[in-house]
Amino acid sequence: MTTAATCDPTTAREAPLLDVHALQIVFPAGTRADPSLEAYAVDGVSFTVARGESVCVVGESGCGKSLTALSLLRLVPPPGRIASGSRIVFDGDDILTLDRERLRAIRGQHMAMIFQEPMTALNPVLSVGEQIAEVLRVHTTLSRADRWARTVAMLTQVGIADAATRAKQYPHELSGGMRQRVMIAMALIMSPKLVIADEPTTALDVTIQAQILELLRDLRARTGMALLLITHDLGVVAEMASRVIVMYAGRVVEEAPVQALFAAPRHPYTKGLLAAIPRLGDDSDRLLTISGSVPPPTALPSGCAFRDRCPQAFARCATEEPALVSVGSAHRARCHLIDEPQRETAWAEAPRA
Repeated sequence: MTTAATCDPTTAREAPLLDVHALQIVFPAGTRADPSLEAYAVDGVSFTVARGESVCVVGESGCGKSLTALSLLRLVPPPGRIASGSRIVFDGDDILTLDRERLRAIRGQHMAMIFQEPMTALNPVLSVGEQIAEVLRVHTTLSRADRWARTVAMLTQVGIADAATRAKQYPHELSGGMRQRVMIAMALIMSPKLVIADEPTTALDVTIQAQILELLRDLRARTGMALLLITHDLGVVAEMASRVIVMYAGRVVEEAPVQALFAAPRHPYTKGLLAAIPRLGDDSDRLLTISGSVPPPTALPSGCAFRDRCPQAFARCATEEPALVSVGSAHRARCHLIDEPQRETAWAEAPRA
């Protein structure tokens, strides 16, 4: 398994293409006793994406990855809302203050999204070619014939054979892999600066998964676009990312260059995710797992949100939420063990049953 190269240092010194700061996404959680209660599905998330960089956001279902991605295009489903004090700056524009016309100009043209499930994202009553050409109709002054020609050329570019025929077909007439390629074509037709891919290989067999990832990698190399990839699969992270953001219960718990994260993870959750990856030659009977599940935002434990599932939790974890602190070059983690490394060492050296 190969790892992607880190972004060029000169690129990292430029103003980031995307700058997310203190993002909070709130849903009503009121009861009869207190109808004003709210739950924070995403709470205080901050990160950047440089021009041309490939960043992966990783974590289990329910950790806030997809909501974070949707917020970048102001697509958080109601009754959810992005809280005041959040900031999303894309290429100099504050996304949260833009009017509808300016926001529409950015969506699809400069920032595009590949959604998780193409069968629900694609319109079943329009041909796939019509749906791709619609992006060109909204954002360009091309003639109908030129829009169709570019649509067919884009379908060819994403690896669909006999693209002129396929463009006239409907989503249900295409395989899962082809539908995902259509979604990629739709996202890339305007050569955006940033593509957000939300679990783009979900429900595809491993061969098609590899093809889709290779396609994204190749298109990124050829176009220079930045890629924000949402996934739960650390194997995908190793192949695609220059930098990794690990989320848990709506918060960033670790962020690092991909090599540093795999070589020396600092948060117990990250370590658990890495330990759960199957390895060739491992003859153990059972895969390692992290016990329990991500708590809902309405039932977070006090202190550290991960403490109920953490094998290294101690008294401080129940009373104090850890801060996200630097643990190395471009490496941050949110864990009390960073302040008390002797506990971590003692746990690592203790015999296991």
